This record gives sequence, C-alpha cells and structure tokens, in this order.
Amino acid sequence: MATAQDKKILQELQAAVRTSLNARGFAERQPQGLFAPIEYTLQLGGKRIRPMLCLAAAYAFAPERWHEALPAAAALEIFHNFTLLHDDLMDRSPLRRGQETVYRKWDDNTAILSGDAMCIEAYAALGELEASALEPQLFALFSRMALEVCVGQQLDMEFEHRSDVAVAEYLEMIRLKTSVLLGASLQIGALIGGASTEEAERLYRIGVQLGLAFQIQDDLLDVYGDEATFGKPIGGDIVNAKKTLLLLYTQEQLQGAQREELQRLLSLSPEERKGCIAEVRALYDASGVRAYAEGEVARLSQAAYSELEALSTSAPTLEAEHFGPLRLLFDSLSGRTH
Repeated sequence: MATAQDKKILQELQAAVRTSLNARGFAERQPQGLFAPIEYTLQLGGKRIRPMLCLAAAYAFAPERWHEALPAAAALEIFHNFTLLHDDLMDRSPLRRGQETVYRKWDDNTAILSGDAMCIEAYAALGELEASALEPQLFALFSRMALEVCVGQQLDMEFEHRSDVAVAEYLEMIRLKTSVLLGASLQIGALIGGASTEEAERLYRIGVQLGLAFQIQDDLLDVYGDEATFGKPIGGDIVNAKKTLLLLYTQEQLQGAQREELQRLLSLSPEERKGCIAEVRALYDASGVRAYAEGEVARLSQAAYSELEALSTSAPTLEAEHFGPLRLLFDSLSGRTH
C-alpha cells in the first residue's frame, strides 16, 4: 500500500530529475539548430519512468544517498529520448506525446544529428558520477544495454518484412528494444546505492519482466487506447503491419475466411490500411486477443511484484519501507492508461 511519504519521495525524485535535465542547458547551447531539438524532445513530457526507477532503486538501498545516482538517471532519460527521436524518424511517426516529432518539426537530417548528439550527451552525463570505483562496471552495463536496444530496433524493422515471425521471437525483440532499458535503470541505481551484484541483477530481471508487461500494454493501447491520452494516433501498429503480440496471436487463432481476410488487409499498402483499422480491430476481437494480452500483462506484472517483495525482505540490512517508492512506480507502470 502506497503511503503519503512514498508519494512525497517520488515527487522529490521527479523534481530532481527535472532540475538535473534543465541544468544541462540545452535551451541555451549553440548552435540551436543542434540543441533546440534536444530541448524540445526532453520537454515533450512523459513520466520519466527510467530515471525515476534508477533513483528509486538507489533510494531503496541508500535513502540518504539517492542523489548520487542523478547523473546516471539523466543519462538514462537522455538515451531513452534519443531512441524515441530516431525511432519516430524510422517509423515516420507524425506525433509523439501529442506533439509533432522532431523530423516533422525540423527535418530528417536534424533528427539524425540531434539524436546522435543526445546519445553522446547520455555518456557524458554518466561520466559525471561521483562513484568512480563503479564507473567501469556501470559503463559496461550501459553500453551493453545501449547495443541491445539497437539490436531490438533492428529486429523490429526486419519483422515488418517477414510473414513467419514467431511469438518467441517477438518477445525476445521487445525484451531487447524496451525491457533491458528498464532493467538497466534499476540495476544501475541499485549499484550506486550500494546493492550487491546479486541484488542488482535481481532488480534487473524484475525490470525486464515489468518491461515486457509495459510493452504488451503499449501494444494494447495502440489498438484499444484513447488517442487523447495515448499521445499519438491509434492504430499505428496496424497501419505499419507491425508484428505485435496482438497480430501474431490473432494470426495463430483465426481460421478460414477470417484468416484470409486478415492476410488480405495485411497485404495492402500502409496508406490503404489507414482506412482499415476498424476492420483489423474487429478481427482482433474475434480472436480473443485482448483478453489474452491483458492476461499476459497481469502475469508478468505479478511476477515482477512478487520478486520485488522477496528482494525487499531478503536481507537484514534492507528496510522494506525503503522500497515503497519503487512499488509505487511499479503501480504506475502496470496500471497505466497512457
């Protein structure tokens, strides 16, 4: 049960993340053609989940020293937004969090170069950590995570041109593209807070489970969400024929004429599919995929909660109440509607 103190701590962490990002001065740095899109991207909003997970994990192990993880938190948020900036360009997505994406507001070349600069800035922020003894380990973890995200994005793009993608392949792709960043956020924060390698690795695994649930929920929202709260057009995955869990499960379940109709719709051009979102959604409904996907979100979320509870009570040096802000963040992730 979340307490008023947990909420207060999260507000304090969130304010610290905002201050840390603003202090990097992207709004004033020159040339503005490079840095203004970075400032724009970072100010678009979002819940700052990744830096918050990092700080909350540090707080769980060292509530008096969580601020030492701020450089890492900033690095994780800048890196995450760099991936979104390039992802929007590759997907030709017009909106992000209800606003024009960078390549639309500026141009393709700006999105590429400003994104590259953000990746460099992420490493620069990570290098500002005071925990110098941990730097080699943290840089190795961060670099492994960064490369895995790129691998996941490449797999995602390749899946668009394949008709034989298996559910297991999809789950591995979203583990790489989405989950490892959540896991690394927890792992890095925990290490800065003084966690053992084993404890930090347990948090990494918890983050991966939560990340899988988060991405499946995101797939659900893309089909069944509300555009006003989702922040981008509903049905984008359908238009782009993305191999989401919803599509793969539906392909497995449908038979006969319904399966043939789904294949016909998938064979259309993206422009043509823009007018067929409701038809594809009706086939999803016929397969029962919404209940299936919601069940997977619940299963993965519960596994993450159970493991977190076990960790918080596993060592006499840990105080379970210090995990309260982290539990509250988990609630935000598992029950989100946007």
